Amino acid sequence: MRRNLRVAAYAVCVRGGRLLLARSPAPDGTPEWVLPGGGIEHGEDPYDTVRREVTEETGYRIEVRALLGVHSRRAVGDPRFGRHRDHHALRLLYEGEVTGGELRYEVGGSTDFAAWHDLAAVPGLVRVPLVDIGLRLWRERPPHGRPADQPLPRQVNGG
Repeated sequence: MRRNLRVAAYAVCVRGGRLLLARSPAPDGTPEWVLPGGGIEHGEDPYDTVRREVTEETGYRIEVRALLGVHSRRAVGDPRFGRHRDHHALRLLYEGEVTGGELRYEVGGSTDFAAWHDLAAVPGLVRVPLVDIGLRLWRERPPHGRPADQPLPRQVNGG
């Protein structure tokens, strides 16, 4: 089985009771809302990644205010990543504050639309699970940086 590791950085930007989201097509083509962010390029610092990705996907410039946490997800044999693939997604979630730029849509990228959504309306949106994870980290600020439903890893020998 082929193994794949994808490390990415995402921003949770909340302003005036609204959350900034980008829209991306799901594998079946259905549009779904995602946190602005994306893959870390080789040699790139995650802090720089999240700032670059937010600008690419929304037009805004942000300041990173805090590292909210890290989320790890493994999908083995998932058709979205290939039935013969062991995909591990490691996502760093940051709190971002918009400091400049203007809202616009990404052209030729992984997203096609960006918008602010009332926090109360987010549960009714078609969205990826990472949106809820990011909001939970933003609200709860767990000291260990892990969502409440993600248990702490077991200690292994030598580690």
